[in-house]
Amino acid sequence: MDSPFPGMDPYLEEPRLWPDVHHALITTIRDQIQAQLSPAYRAVITPYLAFESIEIAPVRKFVPDVAVVERERSTLPQPATVIEEAPLSLPAVMTVPVEYGRIEIRTVRDQALVTAIELLSPANKRPGADGAEAYEKKRQELFLSTAHLLEIDLLRNGQRPQVAGSLPGAPYFIFLSRVQRRPYIDIWPLALQQPIKPVPVPLRAADPDVRLDLGAAIHETYRRARYDLEIDYRQPPPPPDLSPDDAAWLDAHLRARGLRP
Repeated sequence: MDSPFPGMDPYLEEPRLWPDVHHALITTIRDQIQAQLSPAYRAVITPYLAFESIEIAPVRKFVPDVAVVERERSTLPQPATVIEEAPLSLPAVMTVPVEYGRIEIRTVRDQALVTAIELLSPANKRPGADGAEAYEKKRQELFLSTAHLLEIDLLRNGQRPQVAGSLPGAPYFIFLSRVQRRPYIDIWPLALQQPIKPVPVPLRAADPDVRLDLGAAIHETYRRARYDLEIDYRQPPPPPDLSPDDAAWLDAHLRARGLRP
């Protein structure tokens, strides 16, 4: 089954799904870009570890059918003890190391970094020194280098990459910092209701840009991973902070697709 959304599927932001979505989507993007590169370049995935708070699924308890219990005989009366079971049981939210990856386009012979492509993770956007601040420091280092930076933000929660100005109220964004245009950043706000148009991926000045069709990559990733088997479109997407207009459109759209009663 294909994703029912024309662009980004907000249900893929589910914290339980996102690490797998990130891994699968970054691989699809890498393969799409690599197919367009000349033999002078390679697109490689560089892994990194981040610590995320993820809901741990409950473990099924197995109870033996037969138990052999040896009891001591006693002639004394035993008091009755009532042990009350817990009235509620929920999965734990645990901070665990999660492996993510970024794409680096490098020259084949000298391995020079030409373009860095970041698909932002929750750790990149989490407030604090070990989250958004650490990501911004790495971002500033890239701004001082000779490499282009393409950032893809498909998460509504957390801090956006910093820009000198106000961003429009879109759920998702693409940011492109070309070496030749710094400090200016090209920004594509991505609406929930519309397909995602292809954006350029710059290379060295002598070579033309290649094309990133992010929308096609999202839909291909969704189909291959069969996320439709995990998602319940009758429920609101996580996090439930869509604008009133987007929430109304989402409800009507899913009803029209037969995914909500």
